[in-house]
Amino acid sequence: MKQDIFSLENKKLSYMSLNKDVFEAEIRNDILHKMVVWQLAKRRSGNRKTQERNEVTGSRAKMYSQKGTGRARHGEPKVSQFRGGGVVHGPRVRSHDQKLPRNLRYIAMRSALSSKVKEGKLLVLEDFALKSNKTSMLKLKLSKLPIGKSVLFICGDKVNENFYKALKNIPNYDVLPSIGANVYDILKKETLVLSKSSVEHLVKRLSYKQKKPKLDLAKDKEKN
Repeated sequence: MKQDIFSLENKKLSYMSLNKDVFEAEIRNDILHKMVVWQLAKRRSGNRKTQERNEVTGSRAKMYSQKGTGRARHGEPKVSQFRGGGVVHGPRVRSHDQKLPRNLRYIAMRSALSSKVKEGKLLVLEDFALKSNKTSMLKLKLSKLPIGKSVLFICGDKVNENFYKALKNIPNYDVLPSIGANVYDILKKETLVLSKSSVEHLVKRLSYKQKKPKLDLAKDKEKN
């Protein structure tokens, strides 16, 4: 599949062929869902905590006599019925991490990229280099591009400093290095804009690698 490469001024510069394994893969909505759940679970800190009955400071002695007071039968005052008592079955500190095989993560990433290509929401630029960090100048350039109201820019190894400073003042526009490209951020944004170098990086990262045939040294020795 051929993809046109544009400049920030929306001038067509050249074209490139997109890898079929990465940008024309089968879109698996079930695996995309698993991947998003996995990503959001990893973001949870899991540090919520309430004091339980055995953690509340106080006496464990019986509050008053069992009989003769006319009141309900109670033991220690640290139970949940009383103010300042422990919480029953409250949240504890724990990890929300889930296990997801690497193969499924790669399939999800290919599906996310392929969905943007299928929807016509993928744009490839030569680079994101800017001489100035003025947001007004960047807005003027981006207004010429066929992009939506929420955009994710994925550049090469490093994010151009001027581009980052100019873009961070525009709401719903984000930029990531190619190593930080992920399924959740790609699906969350309406348009995906890749630099030429990021396309090469993603293809190298996600394309299927052909296994080299194993050499049988024993048979080679017999032949010799």
